[in-house]
Amino acid sequence: MVAAGRWSDRSGPAGPLVAGVVVFLAGLVLAGTAVSMPVLVAGRFLQGLGGGAITVTLYVLIARLYPAFLQPRIFGLFSAAWIVPSMVGPYLAGVIAERSSWHWVFLGVACVAAPGLGFLVPALRSLRATSVVVGADDDAAHGAESVPADVVDATDANDDAAPPARPALPTPVALGLATVVALGVVGVGSLVEVVRGPIVWLAVAAVLALVVVALRPLLPAGTLLVARGLPATILVRGTLAAAYFGTEIYLPLMLQREHGLTPSRAGLVLTVGAISWSIGSAIQARLGLRAPSPRLVVIGSSLVALGVTIQLVSVLAGFGVWGALVGWFVGGAGMGLAMPRITMLVLAYAPVREQGAASAALSISDAVGASVITAIMGVLMVSVGGVEVGTIAYASCFALALAVGVATVLVARRTAQGGSAASA
Repeated sequence: MVAAGRWSDRSGPAGPLVAGVVVFLAGLVLAGTAVSMPVLVAGRFLQGLGGGAITVTLYVLIARLYPAFLQPRIFGLFSAAWIVPSMVGPYLAGVIAERSSWHWVFLGVACVAAPGLGFLVPALRSLRATSVVVGADDDAAHGAESVPADVVDATDANDDAAPPARPALPTPVALGLATVVALGVVGVGSLVEVVRGPIVWLAVAAVLALVVVALRPLLPAGTLLVARGLPATILVRGTLAAAYFGTEIYLPLMLQREHGLTPSRAGLVLTVGAISWSIGSAIQARLGLRAPSPRLVVIGSSLVALGVTIQLVSVLAGFGVWGALVGWFVGGAGMGLAMPRITMLVLAYAPVREQGAASAALSISDAVGASVITAIMGVLMVSVGGVEVGTIAYASCFALALAVGVATVLVARRTAQGGSAASA
């Protein structure tokens, strides 16, 4: 993400996008042919490198090609492109794992992803041929034309001044810090294997402190202090991902162990969430700029918190599969409303020549949020449930996700640049 963002700002998104797809495909093939865990991990590592680059450069590509008033529709189409794989994927992956081999889950994706790069090549050549050097005048035009009026509250423009821009880090330093963050997140999830008893939480706190110190320079100034505007928007992406994906990753496991579902049927709960995500995204696309983006972020975050609440109540009350389905339909709709608008706000707030860096910060926040809460939940599961994981362990994880979800709603209220309730 860091490398692709800087590459995009320097020479445009075409190069890092092609490189990202190629590396992603290499990771899929390596994982799909793996015969040992180290090889599988290496394949997943390459997938992460390629996937991070793809995400960042696609955001920059959209920002360069489409004006602000079309972006709700474009990000709505992104969700439409996800719906068929999301509907079929979890169930199909379960069936493949049961009846054939999990290797084909990876190799099958490679067969789909490779033609996708071919479809993109003509557009990327055209973009590269017509690209111009971005200068100060372009940044000024971007600020005047691309920032929708709904993201700024002119009546309170000086209420909470934006923090000063942080000086750009040298690329080797930025990549080194990103590596520290990644290793720190992996370390949190692995601590339970080497540290036993309550002391594990002291170790977790120490590693998380290191992650925060390394993460801070990779994000806009004021992000960790929830400064209004771009910093809060970057942060809300991470906390929203933490609340949603932290819950989602344990739903299939809970349904299999506590309710006896097969992997394929447990995956249907994720499919329901994907469908409602697409519905929410289609709604925000239809609303366009008539609906203020910060307001939709608050509404979507609230729905995600409600969805996690339903999951927690369902576990404690024993509602079973139906409780999980209802909860994840609500949570998915919230993600569909909020996620496209978060991306829109970041692209609107960032100067053109810094859209790559802003997109990288957005993606880093997303990835770190989901990864950190997943790692912490792993430690929590072992600490609470021990060898026999049960209802209390799952409830503890969902309670943690709910706490993050509630905090997300509060952060979401600061995504507007002004301070009045009307824009929030």
